[in-house]
This record gives sequence, structure tokens and C-alpha cells, in this order.
Amino acid sequence: MKNNKVVLAFSGGLDTSYCAKYLSKTKGLAVYSALVNTGGFTPEELQLIEERAYALGVQQHQLLEKTEEFYEHILKYLIFGNVLRNNTYPLSVSAERIYQAIALAKYAKEIGANYLAHGSTGAGNDQVRFDLIFQLIAPDIEIITPIRDQQLSRKQEIDFLAENGLALDWKKAQYSINKGLWGTSVGGAETLTSHGALPEEAYPSPLQKTEAEKMTLEFKQGELSALNGKAMKPVEIIQHLEQMSNKFAIGRDIHVGDTIIGIKGRVGFEAAAPSIIIKAHHTLEKHTLSKWQLHWKEQLANWYGMFIHEAQYFDPVMRDIETFLQNSQKHVSGKVSIALHPYRFNILGIESPHDLMTSDFGAYGEENKNWSGEDVKGFTRILANSMHIFKHVNKDLS
Repeated sequence: MKNNKVVLAFSGGLDTSYCAKYLSKTKGLAVYSALVNTGGFTPEELQLIEERAYALGVQQHQLLEKTEEFYEHILKYLIFGNVLRNNTYPLSVSAERIYQAIALAKYAKEIGANYLAHGSTGAGNDQVRFDLIFQLIAPDIEIITPIRDQQLSRKQEIDFLAENGLALDWKKAQYSINKGLWGTSVGGAETLTSHGALPEEAYPSPLQKTEAEKMTLEFKQGELSALNGKAMKPVEIIQHLEQMSNKFAIGRDIHVGDTIIGIKGRVGFEAAAPSIIIKAHHTLEKHTLSKWQLHWKEQLANWYGMFIHEAQYFDPVMRDIETFLQNSQKHVSGKVSIALHPYRFNILGIESPHDLMTSDFGAYGEENKNWSGEDVKGFTRILANSMHIFKHVNKDLS
């Protein structure tokens, strides 16, 4: 006999609020809402989400704190790899969804639930991420997806909640906000088009500072170690940096990409801390890694980010790539100086004991200390040899 216990992935937003009320009132299920915190919420926000869950009639609300685990198992590799999907998006939501799904499936098994529910639509990536991981970790638990199955509009959800005692501000609810440690996604009517720009008020972090500020980030073997000279854990640095930099409205953009389900997708986001960290880390790597380390890191990191996006986290090749990325960071240590400006930032320079831009061998465009002009002449002849042969044999090189 199945029990009527359902674990609902709950964020307190419109979709999951609808699911909580629908599953309890319409389906008669005992709803156990669970929020997996991967670092995107303040204590005050977590309290408000819990209050909303109980106001919607859930049997129990559970906070699953996974911020440090999320960083350790996924996020640090995205930093090691300087991962930006389509050279734009720092995987703000997709990476977190993977770890949230893992935590939810394990929790459902722990409490003996017979159902797992999420509020994903039928037209996005999250439905695949949740379904796939739920099936892998908890294959005997049935998955329920009210928003996807009923193909509801946001207006229909708002009307249903209003009829059941929860009135929402339509103006605010018209934008879908997913806030996390690694950035915040923003979806709305504008992102359903190819030309519409999100208005200023759609972004959660308004511009508050207009005078430039300088700051420093320090890395030790690729991991964040200090902010403005103060040693902290990586997660703390990300959170403090976000608080500092989002006041400049840094890290806003719109990402266009290929979804798992085969259609093009467009979403706005703000990711001040991730944008700065990835650029700073990449700059430090350009000074401390060899040409071929940089080349192969870029190839593998691109695959790693794509597999995270495509919900392939449990493919064994991911552990192999993680080993490569970890090993590549042995000499990626040093300090990066950064200037923050309204809507932008720039890297000022780096200091590192492993800086390969050492003057002992030469200064680019100025001085050579380890070779002569005759050396370069001979080197150039050999370098051109294969092309001379091709030209001689084929006679088609102008």
C-alpha cells in the first residue's frame, strides 16, 4: 500500500506555492516541503519561505543545508574550469538544480515518501534535471509534476492561489526569479522573445553605488582564499563578494542557448560574484599555466559545463575531468586586483610567485635574454618547413 506522503521541492515562489496547495487540497496528499539551500538565501528569506509553506498547508517543512557540499562537489570545478556556457552564462541555476535534486531524492527516501514533486514546466531544462536524478537515486518513488502536466500559465496559478487564500502581487510574480549562490536567473515575458530587454525593475539587485572601488581576490591552488586581505572560506568569499559587487549592478546579461529538450532558450541573469571570480581566476591562470595546460583545460572544462547543464553529472567521465581540473591548479596561486564600476568591472593585474611572465628570460616586444637573432632565424625556417613542402608539392599556395 502506498502512503500519501509527497516530498515537494519548495522555493516559496509561484510555481512551488501552487504545487503545495494543489497537492494538499486537490490531490489529498500529505505535503512535506523541502528547500535545499545551496547558498542563495539569507536567514530572513529562509524564515519567510518556511512561513509561506505552513500557510499553504504543508505537513512539515524541512531546510536541507547543502551549501558547502554544493561548493565542494560541483562549484569549485566550475571555477577551476572558468565555465561559462556559450561564453556567457555561469550555470547559475543548472548546477544548483543538480545538487538540489540529489538532496531531495535522498530526503524522500529517508522519510519513506512514495512521491516526489517539483514545479518545473514542460518547456524547460529543470524538468529533465529533477526527473533524471530522482530516477537514478530513488527509482521506486513516483514523480508528480503539476505545472508540467496541467500546462498552467502564471496567471492561472496566481488565480488558483488567490481563490485559496494566498494573494500575490501580479506585477512581482510575472517574473520568475531563481536565486542561488552562483547567481540569479530572471525569466519573464521579454525573455520569451528574441528582442525584448528585461526592464531595470526585473533585476533583484538595483544599482546602489556609482563611485569606483578597488578590491583584491586571492587564490590558493585555484581556490578562493582571501578577499581584500582577509582570509575566509571559499563560500564566505563568494557571499561577501556578491554583497559588495551587486550594489554596482555588475554581472547582468541575457543568455541564449540550446536546451536539453532541443529548443532555443533565453533567460536573463545577474551574477556579480561569479562573473568577477571566473574572470579573475582565468587571468591568474593565464599567468601561471603553460600554453597547452590552458588549451586542454578549456576543452575539458567546456565539456564539463555542458554535461552539468545536460544533467549528466553522474556519468563517470565527470569524475575523470574533475581529477584533471584539480591537478591543473597546483600553481594557480596569487592575488588579483580588480576595479568595480557601475554595471562593469575590470582586472587591474596579478601578483603570483608562479607568474610565468618572468623578466629573467625576456620582456615581450622589448628584450630577449635567452636567445639570439640567429636562433630565431633558424627556428623560423624549421617552423615553416611543413608549409614549404606543401607549397612545393601542391603548387596552390599563393
